[in-house]
Amino acid sequence: MRLSGATYEDVVAGFRWDLPARFNIADAICHRHAEGAGRDDPALIVERADGALETYTFQDVSVLSRRLANALAGHGVGAGDVVAVQLPQAPETLIAHVAIQTLGAIALPISLLFGPDAVQHRLTDSRARAIVTTAAGWERIADACGGVETLGQVVLIDGGGLEPGGNRPGILGFWPLIERASPTRASVPTGIDAPALLMYTSGTTGNPKGVLHAQRVLLGHLPGVALPHEMAPRKGDRFWTPADWAWAGGLLNILFPALYWGLPVHCGRAEKFDPEAAFAFLSRHAIANSFLPPTALRLMRQVERPRERHAFALRSIGSGGESLGEDMVGWGRETFGVTINEFYGQTEVNLVLGNCAGLFPVRAGSMGRPIPGHRVAVVDPEGEPVADGHEGVVAVARPDPVMFLEYWGNPEATQAKFRGHWCLLGDVATRDPEGYFWFKGRDDDIINSAGYRIGPSEVEDCLMRHPAVKLAGVVGVPDAIRGEAVAAFIVPAEGVVGTDALAVEIQQFVRERLAGHEYPRHIRFIAEMPMTVTGKIRRRDLRGRL
Repeated sequence: MRLSGATYEDVVAGFRWDLPARFNIADAICHRHAEGAGRDDPALIVERADGALETYTFQDVSVLSRRLANALAGHGVGAGDVVAVQLPQAPETLIAHVAIQTLGAIALPISLLFGPDAVQHRLTDSRARAIVTTAAGWERIADACGGVETLGQVVLIDGGGLEPGGNRPGILGFWPLIERASPTRASVPTGIDAPALLMYTSGTTGNPKGVLHAQRVLLGHLPGVALPHEMAPRKGDRFWTPADWAWAGGLLNILFPALYWGLPVHCGRAEKFDPEAAFAFLSRHAIANSFLPPTALRLMRQVERPRERHAFALRSIGSGGESLGEDMVGWGRETFGVTINEFYGQTEVNLVLGNCAGLFPVRAGSMGRPIPGHRVAVVDPEGEPVADGHEGVVAVARPDPVMFLEYWGNPEATQAKFRGHWCLLGDVATRDPEGYFWFKGRDDDIINSAGYRIGPSEVEDCLMRHPAVKLAGVVGVPDAIRGEAVAAFIVPAEGVVGTDALAVEIQQFVRERLAGHEYPRHIRFIAEMPMTVTGKIRRRDLRGRL
């Protein structure tokens, strides 16, 4: 795979996928560098809480991950098993991912933002064999997840040492396991279509669905990462993103591709995004390439005259998740001296549209043009392409290396995602005659808040478990920073009066059980819920009340 050519048309015409029969992410992002000339090159540069820097070379990560792979294998984890990783940006996160892929197992990234109900669903639905997390993280979810039947081991990066007891999983220490294990282990020679990653995404009905990706998903992402970063990585590039490595944006848009190219990734353990600190981090570490989500950029814009205090000098910035608009793109050029290249995709089929200011004019607010190697169209509900300028659903043709294998254990949902050879992404858009795509909205009720896709039914189900709630309906409302925020309409239980204090209590109830980005920031108590004759909530009517 090479992106070369004087024009976008040249690049598209000359692009060819060159996919091997066998491919293993662990070898591609780590072991092959450790066994070659790049063994002593930095893979991960960690800024500790006290400001000290800790560098892990490709050789370091390779040895530590092989040790962890041996330790996990000793506790019964093997090829095809699901291992959850619920960790912050940290060296243990990368080591765990490389170890899991070395075993030919399936990594299940889970954000630390998730509460016990959200984690319990993912562990139970995926039939996870083990979870790697923090002591505080496990303490928060232990009561809900300790009874997951398939969960045999809990590996804590900052504690452990207890063996299994009763129906509770064994609690093991991450670093003690590594210290006792052998550093020698070859990666499983996985096929290009072997399962590698399981990432959950929200829908409009029911619980989040598991999106299963193959080993090839990394190769499928490379053009979509290279293009927004001005065609290709260069010597001296240094990557960083504030995005959580539990999401595709952090894991597949930055961490894995940068390491594939043998380039270092910087990380730190920020509890909450701080825009002033972000400018300082970019300066302190001479970051050249960054993925900055739209919400992060909007918060950074609120910092006054950042160049007076920080000496950042980025070569490229990619952003995605929602449209920035002309005003934000203009601010980005003025502040960073580069054009923010927006790109587009979703968990199932990521990074298929994008911009590259060095290759073609960026039209602010556009989703971009098709990334070389991907066939993208706007189609009608039957899967037939529509004419330029007409609205339809964004669709990607299969086969495509970045496309998911299936929804985990849900063949009906998998089948419903396709119309013939087109995978429907659910976003309504138009395409102009020059091939730029323009977002118009969703064809469902998914809420896009700060780049997180939130299914209203999951929030509604959680709200309904509160004793003061009789009925709940959830919709998205415009938000200046997040794009959209979650709003809940609640019919109180009999005898309950909706008050400001009750609203705060309900918000905290959801925050603790699901995640901070899913709780309703706006609550309105209503006397009657608008319903269809079949008993479904008329969310369109709720949006109309706003």
